[in-house]
Amino acid sequence: MAKRASKEETSGPTLAQHRRARFDYEILQSHDAGIALLGSEVKSIRTGHATLAEGYCRFVNEELWLYNVHIAPYGPARENHEPTRPRKLLLHRRELNRLRTAMDEQPRTTVIPLRMHLHNGLIKVEIGLARGKRTFDKRDAIKTREANRTMQRAVRQAVR
Repeated sequence: MAKRASKEETSGPTLAQHRRARFDYEILQSHDAGIALLGSEVKSIRTGHATLAEGYCRFVNEELWLYNVHIAPYGPARENHEPTRPRKLLLHRRELNRLRTAMDEQPRTTVIPLRMHLHNGLIKVEIGLARGKRTFDKRDAIKTREANRTMQRAVRQAVR
């Protein structure tokens, strides 16, 4: 039987990741989007100087824009970019309409960046339609994670 390729093998290496996204939000859908970047931004991202932690997406004039993502200035560049400027996300019209209707229909949803990765030499952003978790949901996630760790420890001890 053929081995299935993991997400990273099919989409390339991860350049930046929003680590707390899956803890703070419940991800309902995810999409890969292109991103309009300047040359110095591409160089900086490829060296690993991007932060997605504070980022969010917003619709402006039927286009999806990425806000508050920090891409550090690239040292050797003559003319650098503004680190937190808004960046346009490139999606098909059908995907944009689907995201817009999902945001309108479901309360408390937003679009957030999950990770930046390379795909055939191009930088892509994985975005997710997310609903914010409440405090008790986060506590439940912590409890189940701790329970799973305890069970794994017990299994390892029993095998020894």
